[in-house]
Amino acid sequence: MTELLELVDSHCHVHFDDYDGDRKTVLADSAAAGVSRLICVGCSLKDSRRAVDFAKNQPGVWATAGAHPHDGAEYLGDREADSKLKDLLANPGVVAVGEIGLDYYRDITPKSDQEKTLRAQIEIGLSTNLPFVFHVREAWDDFWKIFDSYKSTDRRIQGVIHSFSAPPGRLLEVLERGLYVSLNGLMTYTKDESWLEAAKKVPVDKLILETDAPFLTPVPFRGRRCEPKHLVETCRFLANLRNEEPLVLASQSTKNAVKLFGLSEERLA
Repeated sequence: MTELLELVDSHCHVHFDDYDGDRKTVLADSAAAGVSRLICVGCSLKDSRRAVDFAKNQPGVWATAGAHPHDGAEYLGDREADSKLKDLLANPGVVAVGEIGLDYYRDITPKSDQEKTLRAQIEIGLSTNLPFVFHVREAWDDFWKIFDSYKSTDRRIQGVIHSFSAPPGRLLEVLERGLYVSLNGLMTYTKDESWLEAAKKVPVDKLILETDAPFLTPVPFRGRRCEPKHLVETCRFLANLRNEEPLVLASQSTKNAVKLFGLSEERLA
């Protein structure tokens, strides 16, 4: 009999419309698989509000609040965006600022708008003492310029690089800044050997697991909607890749998520 892995899905979007028809079943299946704690990540102010409201009445679920880089133009166009974000972050079930960052993979939002939105949210987030969930895609150099410009502030930026997919050199840059690294189902099907090499090198005390559900469904479930329960497959794949025991990897990644996000036991009842 295979022993149950106890996991935290540190980054999912179960509050999305994709789950409106069977959300209760998805949550039940996830808990049965050992994924009993979830963090629903906001991608815009409106979406963050939905995540916060969902997490409020759902045991074992927390939320984040922030605007994705592709939401930059909308954020800047809302004169009340900063105050709305502050209000969202003040909710007791909110455990991080995010997902925020830079994404140059698709030309959806001008780089200047992305930078302004990122800076605004970092400055708001620093006043809360919450960690950050960073989204960085093909924008590392510009991201580090912004990140490092806050080194002289009173509060140190803490957080995680979500859906890390980059070579070992970029991993070193992340670790040098004290950030955590979050891996997901993308690792089970990527053809980029440098990404897999980096995944092997993430120190176990800096590794966090996620699904990014409904996206990035891992092998062997490709072609289906991703769900938090699929985190078990990602954990087993990474344990094999890293030559580690799945139970050990699951336990340490869970400890890391609980530590970074301050997940309280009372919300599990």
